[in-house]
Amino acid sequence: MSTVDEVVANPAAPATSPPVAGRRRRSDLLAPLSYAVLAVVVMIQLWRDPNGRVLSANDDDHGFFLFVMAHGERVLFHGDNPFFSGRLNVPDGVNMMANTSVLALAIPVAPITHFFGAGVSVVLLLTLGLAGTATAWYWVLSRHLVTSRVAAWIGGLWCGFAPALISHANGHVNFVSQFVIPFIVWQLLRLREPGRHWRGGIILGLLIVLQVFINEEVLLFTALALGVFVLAYACMSPRRAMRAARPFLTGVGVAAVTALVLLIYPLWWQFAGPGNYQGQPFTPDEYATDLLSIGAFARQSLAGNAAVARHLSVSQTEDNTFFGPIGLVMIVVSVVVLWRYVAARAAAIAAVLLLIVSMGPHLKIANWESPIPLPFGLLSHLPIIELVSVTRFAMVVATICGVLLAVATDRMLVAPRRKRRLFQVGLVLALVPLLPKPLPVVGADPLPAFLTSGDWRPYVAGDRTVVPVPLPEVTTGRTAMRWVALTHLEFTVPRGYFMGPANPPSNRTGSWNAPARFTSNLLWSVREYGYVPTLTAADKAQIQADLKFWRAGVVVLVPDSRNGSDLLATLTQALGKPTFVGGVQTWDMRYLPVGPKE
Repeated sequence: MSTVDEVVANPAAPATSPPVAGRRRRSDLLAPLSYAVLAVVVMIQLWRDPNGRVLSANDDDHGFFLFVMAHGERVLFHGDNPFFSGRLNVPDGVNMMANTSVLALAIPVAPITHFFGAGVSVVLLLTLGLAGTATAWYWVLSRHLVTSRVAAWIGGLWCGFAPALISHANGHVNFVSQFVIPFIVWQLLRLREPGRHWRGGIILGLLIVLQVFINEEVLLFTALALGVFVLAYACMSPRRAMRAARPFLTGVGVAAVTALVLLIYPLWWQFAGPGNYQGQPFTPDEYATDLLSIGAFARQSLAGNAAVARHLSVSQTEDNTFFGPIGLVMIVVSVVVLWRYVAARAAAIAAVLLLIVSMGPHLKIANWESPIPLPFGLLSHLPIIELVSVTRFAMVVATICGVLLAVATDRMLVAPRRKRRLFQVGLVLALVPLLPKPLPVVGADPLPAFLTSGDWRPYVAGDRTVVPVPLPEVTTGRTAMRWVALTHLEFTVPRGYFMGPANPPSNRTGSWNAPARFTSNLLWSVREYGYVPTLTAADKAQIQADLKFWRAGVVVLVPDSRNGSDLLATLTQALGKPTFVGGVQTWDMRYLPVGPKE
């Protein structure tokens, strides 16, 4: 049997002898099928009505990815710029490269979005992301690292359905779609093989390009983990590392050049194009991993407790560790089983280091930030690090743990019977409590007849906009975001939930909202606090100025809005008596002059 170290040193050599062909084909069919069934179970409540329900744990990001799917439809069916959208945040638009626009996913599913709706595309991609990630890891493990298909299945199950992936399935299409990562990892390791630096480097470069158009953040985490792994491996096995250094570094260089040539224009859009920004609307250390979360259960695990998980996690979408007590023990046991292999030790070192980084500048215990300093304090202000949420570094830790569990399971097949049985019992006790539950959803209001019948069309001639109230914003404008997405972005709207500069040109810090204006602040305040302000002539003039800026054709009050009667009274005071059209209160703004389209 080949060791883990031999596989890493000579990627061309198979890790095991081939099993019987028929049995292998059955396993290779049953594994992805089982993952697909489990993924459907996780998403089943959303599948029941994809366009009429939203994920209750994260309806904001769910709404954003509905918009992303609609943008992909616009690119394929209308020839829109893939890197920029003028359909949201009129007149400034949205830099789609600077947002998680998952172009490599949204454009291929554009026909589904076009014919069945953005909601169907979102739930499809979430389902395929979970199942596809598990299947990809199964494929790489079963062909290169383990002899047992069961061991490969366990590794794929963990990597695709760990609590980290399940929590991000609450709307984060980009984070659950990690099926390219296993092939990036393996192609990188294969660069050690003599004579592969050109072919392997080009393949790796193309995979990197594909991953950039799925999720750059996961690519960054993977690159950092691989960097630590390679350095640790080289320190512990310097002779082997020296022999492989030249072809490996040459291949990395070829991959870097390949990726850069293909990405230079998209990256220009991201970092220098219209709507670019620097940093996040929060400090990188604001959301950090709690030490006790490592051995706890996530709220969506079979044994999870929402109250406990809420105390140990920053949000329902960021349960990035939560391995469970026995799961944590089995991870440690797996490291012990594999300790004699340099590659396994290097992987464990990478996992521990990134786990510590995910904990932020100070150790947090049971939601209490201790004065104990951690290394992240030295890294938090680096240009790239400031763009990510620190707790997400733990996502790659979960993946490494899945690989170690698979390889240890495979190695334990030749262990004495008693040890083998104990290990197998431990795996069952670790995995069963971590099995995911279906993600919760809530019903969303159906689109009003004003939208479905096309009553809005006369109001938007001359590139005018529909102005929904509440305005499309993070948290407070969820319904308006759904309106825009589920109508295929046929009409344009001001503002929206996206990442852009807070107040350009003086402040280009990233923000989840468009720069504040008088009218947006006023309407937000009325919705939040429930009062009717007394508007002066100057206030009304400012509202009209903002409507001109937004190129308003019609203002529409979203039915059943929070403090909707106060919003109605405020708009009536500012714009006059509304007209009831297609189930909504409207104010015709076509009499307002607007400037040239920007």
